[in-house]
Amino acid sequence: MNGALHERARLKVVLYNPKAVFFTMPLALLAIGSALDPDRYEIVIVDGRLDADPIGSLEPHLDDALCLGVTVLTGAPISDALRVTRAVKRRRPQLPIVWGGWHPSMFARECLDEPAVDVSVQGQGEETFAEIVERLAEGHDLAGCAGCTVRLAGDRIVQNPPRPLRPVNQFRAHDYRLIPVARYYELKERRQLDFITSQGCNFRCAFCSDPFVYGRKWVGLDPDAIGLRLGELWQRYRFDDVNFQDETFFTRRERVQAMADGIVESGREFTWAATMRADQGVRLPDDTWVRCKQSGLRRLLVGVESGSNDMLKRIRKDITIEQVFHTAGRMREHDIAGIFPFIVGFPDESDESVAATLDAARRLQAMSRDFTTPIFYFKPYPGSAIVTEAVARGYRLPDTLEDWSTFDYVEGLPGPWVSREKYARIEDFKQGITHDATEPQLS
Repeated sequence: MNGALHERARLKVVLYNPKAVFFTMPLALLAIGSALDPDRYEIVIVDGRLDADPIGSLEPHLDDALCLGVTVLTGAPISDALRVTRAVKRRRPQLPIVWGGWHPSMFARECLDEPAVDVSVQGQGEETFAEIVERLAEGHDLAGCAGCTVRLAGDRIVQNPPRPLRPVNQFRAHDYRLIPVARYYELKERRQLDFITSQGCNFRCAFCSDPFVYGRKWVGLDPDAIGLRLGELWQRYRFDDVNFQDETFFTRRERVQAMADGIVESGREFTWAATMRADQGVRLPDDTWVRCKQSGLRRLLVGVESGSNDMLKRIRKDITIEQVFHTAGRMREHDIAGIFPFIVGFPDESDESVAATLDAARRLQAMSRDFTTPIFYFKPYPGSAIVTEAVARGYRLPDTLEDWSTFDYVEGLPGPWVSREKYARIEDFKQGITHDATEPQLS
């Protein structure tokens, strides 16, 4: 009886993941939901990608919910986030609605131009959202709550001070029981677990919003914690592949080495895929390459961006094309597949730079049948240094959430910096490339 009373006494927090074209597990919602005290809070996650009627699924939880949290990625997910947010607000006008994720991290105040959104969270969300929820539970307002922007009494919007990036080791392990793991396996058509071991990025790429969101800081799980959590998850879900969703998985070589050692010593057999910078591959010792392969490393994503060293300097990638081919050679040596994305159509990019990119893509493809080289057009993704420069020169970013919902940084036509002739040449080249790169999170 006491257990039942305790269960009823928990406060309900409802979280929503908007519709999208890929089926990566909702790690952002797992992170903030798992960070809350499970003895005090009941977490309900609804994923619009899995649910034909997400509003109907949310409906039974709204009357006793403390708040609704929505993770929002720039682009098409904004449209569904708006639809669901507005429907929930009509149903229960006094329910606080909190937006977090990439778009609110870059447009803190602009998200609150939508009357149905009450709070936006910037950057790392675990600690911020926990404080938001606790203040709501205690009946306090959010003035001074670090890491968020809030609509206060009188419709006054206040952007609170930023919250420092916290070590991820201090947060509770992600509780995958909050999501239907088997359903994601089904949609992925493989028993693949999405897992993240770090947040942030130390690097300064001028086309990327990471430096804006995380201030070039990085925090990662200790290898022992990675091994422990993967072991527990394997016992429960019997995955055969792990897709590490870290921005820069190989940031700490010793951490990766220890993790690989732990996987081998555990005797568990599964494969894994991750991200690597080309300069990290150059610095990776032979024994670490060998150990990673032994532990199941099957594929690396190595962002190249350009085949021109001059352009690589301009976009502050801080690698060279020679390092790319060195790392690709090590991958071929160890029979590791590779995805090497390129970007063309930067503002004022020369024909010579584009030609160098197409040549580099061609050379990489010739190295291994397991290497793919998707080519994307530069899109003015908010928060990046190049976009800041473009705006200063007169380029106009979308003004409203509805406008941002049509933004597509994967598909669609290039920006005004690409001539028709250059576009035709790039498209002709791409026709000869076979790859599947329609998702921002790669399988």
